[in-house]
Amino acid sequence: MKQRNLIAILRGVTPDEAPSIGAALVDAGINVIEVPLNSPDPLASISSLAGQFGTQATIGAGTVLSAADVRAVAEAGGKLIVSPNADPDVVSETCRLGLESWPGVLTPTECFAALKAGATGLKVFPGFQMGLEGLKAVRAVLPTETRVYMVGGVGPDDFGAWRQAGADGFGIGSALYKPGRSALDVGEIAKEMVSAYDAAFA
Repeated sequence: MKQRNLIAILRGVTPDEAPSIGAALVDAGINVIEVPLNSPDPLASISSLAGQFGTQATIGAGTVLSAADVRAVAEAGGKLIVSPNADPDVVSETCRLGLESWPGVLTPTECFAALKAGATGLKVFPGFQMGLEGLKAVRAVLPTETRVYMVGGVGPDDFGAWRQAGADGFGIGSALYKPGRSALDVGEIAKEMVSAYDAAFA
């Protein structure tokens, strides 16, 4: 499967619906899936998704706030750790366990501190607050190899503009999935997002 820098954020997903939602996403071409830890029984969902789609997709957790959470996600089979903040303890534990580390950052200070701690890449959150001009300014001083994903207030209509400003990828939450949305609907929305991403990054 083609690798796209799109993270599906399934905040509120339940273990019962996770497999069908996961299948819809993978079928649509999104192969990075995050289950925030403030979802119902998130480790069960992560375990289920990792068991069924672990060879086709990168499965992990969001809203990871402690080193203990990192270990729990790893034990559940998760390979991806995403946080709303840049906690050095979380980043270092993630790296120690060989998982991908995507801490949330907003300022240049947070960006460089996260990279120094060993982050795989940066999750700019909330992306709309940094804005296109802010991203351009921060991008100018970051190491060129730094991967930057925008999360929060970003969507397919402006993927191209964000790419021009220096974004490498996106995390998409409620625009893609929210509790009560069927797997069929999630799959259709995911296909539209994949098409928009492919057009922006062609």
